[in-house]
Amino acid sequence: LPAFLRALEEAPVRGIRLNTLKETVETEEYRRLPRIPWAEEAYELPADSQAGSTILHEAGAFYLQEPGAMLPAAVLDARPGEKVLDLCAAPGGKTTQIGSAMRGKGLLVCNEPVPKRARILSGNVERFGLPNTIVTCAWPEQLSKRWPGGFDAVLADAPCSGEGMFRRDPATREEWSAEKAEGCAARQREILEEAAKLVRPGGRLVYSTCTYHPAENEGNAGWFLETHPDFMPEAFFLPSVAAPDGMFTCYPHLMKGEGQFAALFRKRGDSPACLPADESVRRPSKEEISAFGDAFPSLRKPTHLFGRTLVSVPFLPDLKGINSVRIGLHLGEIRGRSVIPDHAAALCFDVPDIPAADLSPEEAAGYMSGETVFRDARGWLLMRYNELVIEDGSARLEEADCPDRICVRTGRIRQKGQSIICLPHKVVIEIVGAAPSPAPDVTGR
Repeated sequence: LPAFLRALEEAPVRGIRLNTLKETVETEEYRRLPRIPWAEEAYELPADSQAGSTILHEAGAFYLQEPGAMLPAAVLDARPGEKVLDLCAAPGGKTTQIGSAMRGKGLLVCNEPVPKRARILSGNVERFGLPNTIVTCAWPEQLSKRWPGGFDAVLADAPCSGEGMFRRDPATREEWSAEKAEGCAARQREILEEAAKLVRPGGRLVYSTCTYHPAENEGNAGWFLETHPDFMPEAFFLPSVAAPDGMFTCYPHLMKGEGQFAALFRKRGDSPACLPADESVRRPSKEEISAFGDAFPSLRKPTHLFGRTLVSVPFLPDLKGINSVRIGLHLGEIRGRSVIPDHAAALCFDVPDIPAADLSPEEAAGYMSGETVFRDARGWLLMRYNELVIEDGSARLEEADCPDRICVRTGRIRQKGQSIICLPHKVVIEIVGAAPSPAPDVTGR
């Protein structure tokens, strides 16, 4: 106990996990840092690192995440081709880790019931370039009614009392109470009850929290096994992590990382994941598919229309009655006689064959801050830095359709003294620019 208490007074440990789908020489410097052994391409990050405010972060080259938070997705061990659900997914650290492991193959559904957090989750899915992902905003019971036995693997990273945040955010110590912890434990049991229904026979369920509290961790795991005889604990072993009983807690005095608990369960039996196909989301017409394909033959073929956006998704489960924030890879829109590609298509790890403006470090930094980039070009251009497409909050693929020399600026075109913002939904006459804000570390998610 004394060693644990002393560790709580030490500085928190930071981590960085490289996006294995977006390789670039610029990330080599991070590979020289100490390894986080239980996660792929994960490294300890110095306390004074400014990685979150770099161009590479905006391009989805990595995710900032404390080392312990990388454990649950590693335990889940998602594989290409599987159907996987991240039930409590925002802000997206574990979702992006799962998505990288799946390598764009199979189906990944990530869910967050709070709308604002679901939008943040969707943004991180786009930034990481995951094409096979659906973002939903629903309560667990809504999903379990719609998709019983639908997934090979389910991660339930449940909201908790947050004791693992004590070092990173000392104010959480003042907010903690025994009553709050007991309330969290009760809510976690409700989430586990629904999560169990979503796992196919023979499938895997990982339950995790970012706390040390026994009632929320081992207590809930024991309750789950007692009340769900169709599940059994499953041992797991990762580098520096041994869980012969199927449960493991990251303690800061024993390993580098904040508080994290993970338990692995296997559902008895063996049946394939069964998800009914969707019939509620409209499919594009032959004319729309043809028009988009003629304009951008290197992009994926549209499979559905999500609102006004053409999307591509390998398989779409029944979404009737489920609030969806993102469906698959957003490709673009058809507006009258114009075909406008979506920025998500450029950020996908499978980069389309579209002419690119390769930017110097100075140009890229200026571009991300809203400065002008000059190029002699016609048609659509990718703004690219070290083989990675870059963005800011409102950026899209830039269209340079003027015969004269133009300057492109984060979704804007300047021609003959006029300044115009060109976005998919409107054209106005005012320049608005904003630099990206540094991204916070993500602890416990």
